[in-house]
Amino acid sequence: MPLDKPVPPAGEELHLPGGSIQPLLLTIGVTILLLGVTTSIVLVIAGGLLTLFTLIRWVSDAKRDIDALPVHHHGDHH
Repeated sequence: MPLDKPVPPAGEELHLPGGSIQPLLLTIGVTILLLGVTTSIVLVIAGGLLTLFTLIRWVSDAKRDIDALPVHHHGDHH
């Protein structure tokens, strides 16, 4: 009698997004923005623009990844 029970096959594949530099860019943008609050309006603007651009790009990439998933991932799961 085998000690290990047979494992059923996996129901579906896991989807993990690829590597991205966006978290690092967001961190840099927010850091520059916060440094600018205490030093210079130029840094506030530069950090704010980098932060805004990175967030827009990140959301856009996430939407594209979601749209690429199989159809059964888009609807309600009742």
